[in-house]
This record gives sequence, structure tokens and C-alpha cells, in this order.
Amino acid sequence: MTSNFLEINNLNKKFGNINALKNVSLNVSKGEVICIIGPSGCGKSTLLRAINWLTPPDSGEIKLENNIIGSENGKLNVKQTKLLNDIRAKMGMVFQQFNVWPHLTVLDNVIKAQIVVAKRSKDSAESKAIKILSEVGLKDKIGEWPDNLSGGQKQRLAIARSLAMDPVLMLLDEPTSALDPELVGEVLSVLRNLVNNGMTMLIVTHELGFASKFGDRIVFMDKGEIIEEGAPKKILRNPETERLKMFLEKLNITSLKNNKF
Repeated sequence: MTSNFLEINNLNKKFGNINALKNVSLNVSKGEVICIIGPSGCGKSTLLRAINWLTPPDSGEIKLENNIIGSENGKLNVKQTKLLNDIRAKMGMVFQQFNVWPHLTVLDNVIKAQIVVAKRSKDSAESKAIKILSEVGLKDKIGEWPDNLSGGQKQRLAIARSLAMDPVLMLLDEPTSALDPELVGEVLSVLRNLVNNGMTMLIVTHELGFASKFGDRIVFMDKGEIIEEGAPKKILRNPETERLKMFLEKLNITSLKNNKF
């Protein structure tokens, strides 16, 4: 792994009087999988959205491959805006709700951004789309409309659309939280393949089984701050802070403690 692939330094974001992010700092190596956990409203999603500037931070610095994302004061000039757009093109973002275009077929969902943003030819974009849809198990659905897909299939389509842009970093915001339990495995299987292929990922998740087996680090957040971070075994079996201990107890983590990971 290469150090300092993604650098987050002293990130702050307030919504009114609420500190959504409070002096958050985190370094991510290339190929590393970071699983972010914590109670609802603790700043997990805000952190992901701040990284690609969907929610610009109030202060702090973010670098991807040594390129500054956005600015330190939340405002952008023309040059910074162009650089931000170039960097964003290197980041895939997958949301809780299936962010797909209902008016386009499965195939066209994966083709469109390649043509409009990456300026690829239609033939090139279609060839890549079919390859990636095959990899996520949707090759037989290329002519379908999203409304005819299950929740798990829609989320796999959203992941495929991001992968088609050849991202160097994937940001996934609770990608299984809106799924029925029997469909969760479909999406986790795709994520396992991304891990095995060396994709750098930040995943906000409640799937602690997945985090324990495939995460390189687990980051625990509360009230806009990183409270504790470390290897999955350390975080889940030997938490240091009382706040993390309480969080894990509420999730009835006993079954995980007995697993080998």
C-alpha cells in the first residue's frame, strides 16, 4: 500500500449549531478498505459527502493523490472548480437509496456518464458497460428498466455505473441499508470482489460481519468526531473507549466476538 493516497486534515462542518464534523483527520492508503461505523447522525455520511464536496466543509483540507479537493474556506474560483470536477471524476459515490436513472435502461444507465463526462465513443462505452454489468451479475438485465429490478439489482447497477468511470476511490454510504435482508448478500458479494481487486474504499456500514472480514480498518465516529480507529479485531473485540463499548453492546456484538477474523 502507498501511504497518503487520501488525506483528510482537520475537517469541520456545521449545520446551524450542530457540529456535523469536528476536526476530523484521516489518512487512507491506496488499496485500503476503511469501514466507518457509528450511531445515526454522528457525521458518517457528511464525511463521505465532504470528501467529494457534495457537502463542502467549512474548513480543513482534503487531498486525493496529492491534489487538493475544493478549497480550505468552502469557496471555489474557476481554476479550483475545474480541478474539483477532474478529481470528482476519479471518485465513485454510491448512496443508500438506489441512485439510478429510471428513464434509461440498465445498459444506458452505465453508458451515459461515460459518453457525457469521459467523452468515450458509444461503442467503447457500451463494450465497457456490458463487461462491468457482467461482473456485477446483471448481464441478463441490460435491456430492463430500473423499475423492474429488485433493490439489490438496483444497487448493483448503481455500483456498476460508478465503476464504469474507472474510479481510483469508491465512497459507499450504507449501500445495503435500504435492502431487504435476503438481498444484502447480492451487494456484499460485489463489494467483496472490489476488495479482492484492490479498490480503495470508504464504506459507511452497519454490516459489521463484512467490516470484520474485509475491512483493513474500522473507524468509529460519534458527534462529528473520530472516537476510535484500528484493525477490525481490535475495534470489535477490544474497544478502548466507553462510547464504543456502549455502541457495540447495543448492537449485540457478542456473536462477532466468537468469530475468527
